[in-house]
Amino acid sequence: MASGIEVSTECKSIFEEIRKLKQHRYVIYAIKQEREIIVDVVGRRNASYDDFLNDLRKGGPEECRYAVYDYAYHHQCQGASSTCLKEKLFLMLWCPMQAKIKDKMLYSSSFAALKKEFNGVQKYIQATELDEACRECVEEQLRMLDRN
Repeated sequence: MASGIEVSTECKSIFEEIRKLKQHRYVIYAIKQEREIIVDVVGRRNASYDDFLNDLRKGGPEECRYAVYDYAYHHQCQGASSTCLKEKLFLMLWCPMQAKIKDKMLYSSSFAALKKEFNGVQKYIQATELDEACRECVEEQLRMLDRN
């Protein structure tokens, strides 16, 4: 809990369904009535990254959100001829530039609560514009975690 905001049980359950069971591709969370973090959207396992970006911005240009995404990509180890599939979880704080200052502060101060609850996340990303949340930018950040 941070800023008096609780992480709902459903948030934790959906996160585990992504992390352990691979049932969903992503989940988007919202703060409800400044008291609780709730599940807003759950992305099906075969959803695309574009689906994710659309759902992330579904609330409008002034709405902040959190998101967990199970990102998959191919990685080629140095000296190897074949590639392997890598999957990494990232937790994103989406606070668009047009969002109200109060909302930005609320989401930013509560981000630590999600970090604490969601064990197994490999990367934390904060984005205020679409180019910071785009596939290329996110994949670049995730690839930096790989060993060559």
